[in-house]
Amino acid sequence: MHQAQIMPKAIRRYRVTTDSRNTRQASPNLVDRVFSADRPDACWLSDITYIPTQEGWLYLAAILDLHSRAVVGWSMSKTLDCRLAVDALNMAIDKRGAVPAILHSDQGTTYSAVDYRALLSRHSIRQSMSRKCNCWDNAPMESFFHTLKTELVVHCDYRTREQAHASLFEYMEVFHNRQRRHSTIGYQAPLPFKTLTVAQVRVSTVRG
Repeated sequence: MHQAQIMPKAIRRYRVTTDSRNTRQASPNLVDRVFSADRPDACWLSDITYIPTQEGWLYLAAILDLHSRAVVGWSMSKTLDCRLAVDALNMAIDKRGAVPAILHSDQGTTYSAVDYRALLSRHSIRQSMSRKCNCWDNAPMESFFHTLKTELVVHCDYRTREQAHASLFEYMEVFHNRQRRHSTIGYQAPLPFKTLTVAQVRVSTVRG
């Protein structure tokens, strides 16, 4: 980086926005900070963040596949409610054609809502939640949002939510999933890594 005259970007700290005061009974922490999975779609992580625009906040819910670190589902809205999380999960299920054994999130009221838990139950997905006020229990998800804001959001002044929506879509679907290399998966991009993993599993199955 020094030789290429590349400088890292830095951002200010963001305040915590999770509201768990009215959370119904929290689900157990099934992940327990074991942030690895031996196959795609074994465990998904989810969280919600906010993006500033001149029109007001744009809320972003995203879902990561723990195995490949790919963004498998997302949803954006000017309103922070259960529908945001439900839409992100429905997108992930539709895109992957599969459901995870576990879906992990924080204890926000969005994730304890009746409609959200009903969707999990309908697909036989086990819900896992971080301990209260413990961001490290969902560290890969927190890291993704930190990187998104470091590399993109704080360097943009979005006039409208629509402009922010287009920018975030390009970052997640084009750059993050297909181009950005991640140290946790051998400095590969998420979708090429997933494709390679699936191919290796098929070869192993044939040989077996």
